[in-house]
Amino acid sequence: MGLLNGEQAVIAILANVFFIGISFYALQAIMVEKFIRKNRVFQAQLFYILASIMIGSTVAEFFLNLTIWSNQLQYLF
Repeated sequence: MGLLNGEQAVIAILANVFFIGISFYALQAIMVEKFIRKNRVFQAQLFYILASIMIGSTVAEFFLNLTIWSNQLQYLF
């Protein structure tokens, strides 16, 4: 039996938060200071946040879809 809607929502929220955090951590390894204009610190921080949300949400969606698809493999046989 599959997960209930509430359980799926909790798993999706946790996956998104986890992968957004991981992508934010990974983006800090990139030195974008060379490409940022002087006195634009807030905009650079906003870029990091938005980029990590975009990357983390995409990766979380991939893994959530992967689990759904792997659960549906049983209907193939």
